[in-house]
Amino acid sequence: MDTPEFRSKIRQLVEADPRYHEEAYRFVREGLDYTVKELKKAPEGRIHHVRGHELLQGIRCYAIDQFGPVSLAVLRKWGISRCEDFGEIVFNMVEIGLLGKTDQDDRADFSGVYTFEEAFVTPFLPRSAA
Repeated sequence: MDTPEFRSKIRQLVEADPRYHEEAYRFVREGLDYTVKELKKAPEGRIHHVRGHELLQGIRCYAIDQFGPVSLAVLRKWGISRCEDFGEIVFNMVEIGLLGKTDQDDRADFSGVYTFEEAFVTPFLPRSAA
């Protein structure tokens, strides 16, 4: 999904909202693709609109898969330090037509699903410390 049009729109987003790095937008898009693939593997195996909490879980797994113990550092470098940042990125992408949403989707869907400490640090602690 890294077409010239996609890159151009992402650059526009970063100019309009510099809180997040271009890579953050690419990562969220890739995280959505990863989430959809994982949901297809589920016993139900049917495709449906991905809800905020599902996307957050998929993004968490994708980050750990891609970056392992440095996931938190990478996300912070891109301006992402809490679940709500993913929601902001998603809704920025919705506003310019890179992602779709339903009437039920809301930024609040991305609020407080997990802390970054429990999501990106705890999995790498020794069992006794976790």
